[in-house]
Amino acid sequence: MRCCEPVTTLRQAQITPNGAIAFALILIGATMATAGYGLAVLAVLGVVFTILEAAATTATALKRSIVLVLPLAIFMLIVWVVIVGRSPADIATGSVGSRSAASLHVALICARLFLIVFLIQSIVACFAWTTPLRFIGALRVPITIKRLLVFTLSLVDTFQHAIDRAHTALIASGLLSRRRSIRNFVNGWLLVQTVWLTAITIVVGRLRDKWPIENTLGLLDHALQPGGRALSRKDLIWLPIAIGATVLAVVAR
Repeated sequence: MRCCEPVTTLRQAQITPNGAIAFALILIGATMATAGYGLAVLAVLGVVFTILEAAATTATALKRSIVLVLPLAIFMLIVWVVIVGRSPADIATGSVGSRSAASLHVALICARLFLIVFLIQSIVACFAWTTPLRFIGALRVPITIKRLLVFTLSLVDTFQHAIDRAHTALIASGLLSRRRSIRNFVNGWLLVQTVWLTAITIVVGRLRDKWPIENTLGLLDHALQPGGRALSRKDLIWLPIAIGATVLAVVAR
């Protein structure tokens, strides 16, 4: 038992799922409502939080955020700056507008999205030591919301199985090839349709047969019962900081 005490103390001293979700929601809401210097304040807080709570994953969180946001940034630059040449605000007011205003519009949206993705990556990294089921179970929310979160996460694995099955079936039927080819380009839409049909078939089969037989909902409700404290000492430190940063960001906007 003594060898487990330091681990338990360490877990209790960490930020809890409830505190992490509240912290992320406060900063995400502030990110959507602010711009300019306000975003800079929130970005600094997000980096400080990541360094203090998940220092080893800071570079990974930055890299993943860049990978996710960069394609959207390029697409928006092509649409609004190169093709349209005006921002949506200029179009709404009927003014001539300029490409610089369109560039600022794209930069603001991408900065907000980058910060949101970075915050989510940081929160996930803080709980790398636990499982998604334990994380959801620790949340102090109605059991219906917990069920919905678990089923939503299970869809990720469902789509992975559906993609593997659909891809294998279309290759076996000769509609797709294993390597890059014109056939894959022409019949790619069949892969999308087959993946959706396969995923729906898997989900319906689970809801109608597998889960009732195995009493999945009953076992799931038992596993999702909350345990431990709702908030930790670190939560009571980070949440006021997040609220203060939000106020500062709104003032500095």
